[in-house]
Amino acid sequence: MTKNQAERAAILTAGIVIIALTVAAFWLSYAHLADVARQHGLAKSPERAWAWPGTIDLFILAGEVLMFRAALRGAWDGWAFALTAAGSLGSIALNVAGVGTDTLSLDHVVAAVPPTAALLAFGALMRQVHGLVTGTADAPEPVDESVAVVAIERPQPGDPAPEIAPAPAPAEVPSTAVPSPSAAPAVPPALVTHARKLADAHRDKTGEPIGTDVLRVRLGVPASMADAIAAQLA
Repeated sequence: MTKNQAERAAILTAGIVIIALTVAAFWLSYAHLADVARQHGLAKSPERAWAWPGTIDLFILAGEVLMFRAALRGAWDGWAFALTAAGSLGSIALNVAGVGTDTLSLDHVVAAVPPTAALLAFGALMRQVHGLVTGTADAPEPVDESVAVVAIERPQPGDPAPEIAPAPAPAEVPSTAVPSPSAAPAVPPALVTHARKLADAHRDKTGEPIGTDVLRVRLGVPASMADAIAAQLA
């Protein structure tokens, strides 16, 4: 098993455990609040007694989902945080108060555990989902490692020697002159295609065009090759 496969298996296992914990904690908290409702005014209406806890516990669900949406946008939603806090504190307080004042302190702890666990488990679940979504969005695309093969014709025995034109006299070139584009190294089309994907992803993430230095580092090519690729992307 590779490292990535082990990480995926760990995330999947943690997600299953967190979902089971969230469901169990919410059910225990909800059922206890339904018992409290039956003992304080809703004994004659089982339907209303079971619906009443939703007016508290569902605030946690709504607030966590809104906070998750805000996190995906890279923003902060104070209203979502207020909904989550109100629902969580209200659920914990009513679960504990429903035990009564003439009981042992351990009974109050037992009543407080499910709503607290529901809050923490649901928060952990949203964090896992957020990590998976943002991790997938920011993951670099796979590198196309196909290399263009250039066929080189080798001279065969008996072929006439190629004519070589005399080299022209070198011209004086200022030290600040820019090399001619014709001197740029040949770039395989597959490498240009991959570089264009990197440039698009960089522009979507930063809002700026990708630089030559970034191309050189990300592609692992010499500076001259990175300049030639940048010229084709421009």
